[in-house]
Amino acid sequence: MPVRQMIAFNLNRAGFSVDEAGDVATARNKIADNRPDLVLIDWMLPDSSGLELTRALKRDESSKDVAIIMLTARAEEQSKILGLDSGADDYVTKPFSARELLARINAVLRRAGLESDEPITVGKLQVRPDEHRVYASDTELSVGPTEYKLLKFFMLNPERVYSREQILDAVWGRNVYLEERTVDVHVQRLRKVLSDYAADGYVQTVRGAGYRFSAGKN
Repeated sequence: MPVRQMIAFNLNRAGFSVDEAGDVATARNKIADNRPDLVLIDWMLPDSSGLELTRALKRDESSKDVAIIMLTARAEEQSKILGLDSGADDYVTKPFSARELLARINAVLRRAGLESDEPITVGKLQVRPDEHRVYASDTELSVGPTEYKLLKFFMLNPERVYSREQILDAVWGRNVYLEERTVDVHVQRLRKVLSDYAADGYVQTVRGAGYRFSAGKN
C-alpha cells in the first residue's frame, strides 16, 4: 500500500525502527514476536477493523501498555470518540503531513513515559527527570507534583501554542474529566513559583488559543 510505504519511509528516515503489517493477523503476530513502543493502526483493514485491533491489543496483558495512534479518513466527532474510547492514545485524520504524524508520535511517546531521562533545559530553567527536580540557575525550586508535570510538558514542547484541552490531555490524561479552568489554576501556581527567579514570563498566555512556553521574550 503506497500510504503505508510512505509512512514507513518517513519514520525510518526520522530514526525509528519500523515493522509493517498489511492485515490484523500479521500485525498480531508481529506485535507478539517483537513488542513495539507504538503502533499506527488504520481504521480500515482488509480482515477486520482498526477499532477491533485496538480493542484486542488493549485487552491483551502483553500489549495493553503499547501506545496506539489511529489513522483514518473519518473526521466526524463520533468516530474520534469511538477511536479514543477503544484505547487509542491519539487519532490522526487523513490527509496528514509527515511532519504532523512525527509530532503526534513523539508527543504520544513522551506521554507514555518513553522520553529520555536527560535533563531538559530552557532558558534559566532545568528539569532533571531522573531526580524529579526543577532548578533555576542551579537553585532547586519547590514545585508540587502537578506543577512539575505541567512544567516538564511545557519544556519538552517550547514555542508551541497548546489549548487548555490539549494540556489537560497531556498532563492529566485523556480519561480524566476536569474543567479547563483547572489548567489556569495550575499555571498560576507555576508562575508564582517561577516569579521568584524572574522566569514566570516563560509561561505565556495566548489570547483565544491557550498557552505557550518560551524563554525568548522573558
